[in-house]
Amino acid sequence: MLVKVFGSAVFGVEATTITVEVNIDKGVGYHLVGLPDNAIKESSYRIAAALKNNGYQLPVKKITINMAPADLRKEGSAYDLTLAIGVLIASGQIAADEVEKYIIMGELSLDGGLQPIKGALSIAIKAKEEGFKGFFLPIQNVKEAAIVDGLEVYGIENVTQVIDFFCGKATLEPFVIDTQLEFNKTLDFPEFDFADVKGQESIKRCMEIAAAGGHNIILIGPPGSGKTMLAKRLPSILPPMTLKEALETTKIHSVAGKIKEAGLMSQRPFRSPHHTASSVSLVGGGSYPQPGEISLSHNGVLFLDELPEFKREVLEVMRQPLEDREVTISRAKFTITYPSSFMLVASMNPSPGGYFNDPNAPVGSSPAEMQRYLSKISGPLLDRIDIHIEVTPVPFEKLTETRKAESSVEIRKRVILAREIQSKRFEDFDSIHYNAQMGTKLIREFCALDDNSLQLLKNAMERLNLSARAYDRILKVARTIADLEASEKVYSPHIAEAIQYRSLDRDGWLG
Repeated sequence: MLVKVFGSAVFGVEATTITVEVNIDKGVGYHLVGLPDNAIKESSYRIAAALKNNGYQLPVKKITINMAPADLRKEGSAYDLTLAIGVLIASGQIAADEVEKYIIMGELSLDGGLQPIKGALSIAIKAKEEGFKGFFLPIQNVKEAAIVDGLEVYGIENVTQVIDFFCGKATLEPFVIDTQLEFNKTLDFPEFDFADVKGQESIKRCMEIAAAGGHNIILIGPPGSGKTMLAKRLPSILPPMTLKEALETTKIHSVAGKIKEAGLMSQRPFRSPHHTASSVSLVGGGSYPQPGEISLSHNGVLFLDELPEFKREVLEVMRQPLEDREVTISRAKFTITYPSSFMLVASMNPSPGGYFNDPNAPVGSSPAEMQRYLSKISGPLLDRIDIHIEVTPVPFEKLTETRKAESSVEIRKRVILAREIQSKRFEDFDSIHYNAQMGTKLIREFCALDDNSLQLLKNAMERLNLSARAYDRILKVARTIADLEASEKVYSPHIAEAIQYRSLDRDGWLG
């Protein structure tokens, strides 16, 4: 008897429906074809034990299973439930007339229980697109899959629940989630608040500008000056995610298996990889492709603490994703594209010892050591960072102040207003939503300067020996500063402030 059941494979962040054909004939053997990996080949042992422990059996006959399309590599243990149901129907142990209307996925334990799978949201979206009625999956993944409207999503704890459902012995209620309620959780008060930061008013101003325009930023200062503390608070002033952004972000984290039992991600991600991270862990890839840190921080913040401690080749792989806002991983057998539109926040000490030009510093560094330390960060990478700002230690008087600083909620209100101006400006452009995403053509259109501003910028370019890319960065930042003031045009004070935020371009900024 030949039976067809349906599963799904995830490549990149998109799913592809897999048709599992099960044929049982005379003879003995278990033959699995269609490019399955070792985890799928081992499924026969898990399926046999799970069925036996629940009153069923793997037939002692010739079982042939084809996973179509046969030229597409299938990975992981999530097909156990699909194969088990197919074998039970093909062997006549259960009858299931409507099995072809459902996607069935789940890893089986030996007692018939189900383990969570990766990419449940991508699979659910594809199932709805292709007109499937419902989706059976482990109960741990049910919240993320239930985000998709118009698809019956059933959270399963044991294989017998699926069997009883198809046999008509029991009914299952589809899991329903209020997507709007999940989405509105973003309005909760932030864990890290700028109200806790003493002093550092100029740095907070920089953070506000960076958040308002989606600009990359680097903080330079000695140990203990508050670089990490400030970076951790940046997500608290970013505008709430739109529903589209929340779905995109959840999909990537779902593929990486990082959703756990949560549903829709309502908070912007904040990723902070250690400086020993490899190129693959940052960009993504591997023999079984997975999204890297830059994709997991999509629509959020990627924080690289102690930037010069990262290997130079690791930092260089970020140049293209920073520019294109997506990363394409090409291998001999596949090409996968992951979205990676993130805000880069980096921090570094001005010297290997951490204290520069301080006569009382506990650690000194020679000019050669300094040069070697700073040469780890290439000019092209620094060019892609819009705002460079020096962070100085907070004086004792500021630390002991009892006056409460401005809260993240207050700063975020101004950021949201600036983003609304940008959304209106770029409403005719599909892939552009804020100033940092502007290309050269749009910069010329929306950052037109008067004579005074042009002269000021010309002087700065000549004195600081800035590149063409740095010129564009200054104009983008100036446009954001103007937006925060609700100014329609960019004026010389906006340009002057933007030029201040190019510390690393200044000749002798170390002197």
